[in-house]
Amino acid sequence: MRFTRRFTLAAVGMAVVTGAALTATASALAAPGVNSAFIGHFHRTSKVASTVPRNGDVNPYGVVVVRRSQGRLHQGDILVSNFNNSKNLQGTGSTIVEISPSGRRIVFAHITRASLPGRCNGGIGLTTALVLVHGWVIVGNLPSKNGQAATSSPGCLIVLDSSGKVRKIFSGHGINGPWDATAVGHGRSAALFVANVLNGTVAAHGGVVHRGTVLRIVIGFGRGQLPAIRSVTKVGSGFAERTDPAAFVVGPTGLGLNRNGTLYVADTAMNRITQISQALVRHSSAGTGMVLTSGGKLNAPLGMTIAPNGDVLTVNANDGRIVETSPSGMQVASRFLDRSGSPPGSGALFGVTLAPADSGVYYVDDAANTLRLLH
Repeated sequence: MRFTRRFTLAAVGMAVVTGAALTATASALAAPGVNSAFIGHFHRTSKVASTVPRNGDVNPYGVVVVRRSQGRLHQGDILVSNFNNSKNLQGTGSTIVEISPSGRRIVFAHITRASLPGRCNGGIGLTTALVLVHGWVIVGNLPSKNGQAATSSPGCLIVLDSSGKVRKIFSGHGINGPWDATAVGHGRSAALFVANVLNGTVAAHGGVVHRGTVLRIVIGFGRGQLPAIRSVTKVGSGFAERTDPAAFVVGPTGLGLNRNGTLYVADTAMNRITQISQALVRHSSAGTGMVLTSGGKLNAPLGMTIAPNGDVLTVNANDGRIVETSPSGMQVASRFLDRSGSPPGSGALFGVTLAPADSGVYYVDDAANTLRLLH
């Protein structure tokens, strides 16, 4: 299916883009040519709260800020999805926690197979693909039977209402291991971009395959109706992906959309960031897109968000750094967010998003199972 409506940021009045790869609103975007490093304004990191709920889920992945209160969602709170269960088995985490800026934590949702209103292959394993749009929470599910990628299933996207109840399942349509996501809303619709990492990955038994995809899924939100898929377009393809005994799977991860409709992709396995032009309106795949930047301070980039000045912020899988890259491809700043472990920061970072009023950057620390703030 293809989406033919002109879904540009100009047309939507710069609607808020939500998700682990949150893109800033128009009011936060600097004028063209202004490119002072955003992260240079912040000098310390603080723990907000533990992300571990009562059932013991660990390995926090997705993170998104609640921009408007509705139901059990409170403005300014942060939602975090967990990928591992209490036994630390990957692809088995089933909770989304809601954390206030002061550190109060509640369970927003505990998702079980019995609670699913439709078919989703495998069990529950909540990924970084966590977005909030029109009061609905959408989270990626990439489940495993035993914590190993070899027993993983294509999964699905799980749609929850503002009370934390699962109301809809999106599966098929090319959704195959939804790993990260971002979304932009317009009226009663939204364009959801999803990175998929299981296309031929398991069958390759650790070998690299170039079949990772990025889908644009247009969703309708009719009044009094459940969200429904209107169209699906593959806007990116051919990304490198592989299974990994420590990281479960390595493939295209963080996504972020700029004011011109360019979609940035953290091409983790290739240690680079690529860009797909006209992502909101294109009718075919751009392949892996054009390379924005590679190497340098990047070290397996994972989570992504867009800074107020239009720069791309990514966090590294291998060394605990956050890296800021300008739209021209210059790596303008970097700093360590985590130095624990050996090597320092390895495996600690994943989801990242802007704090309200651009006052800092929220990120999850997988090494300590915490939500932290760079400010």
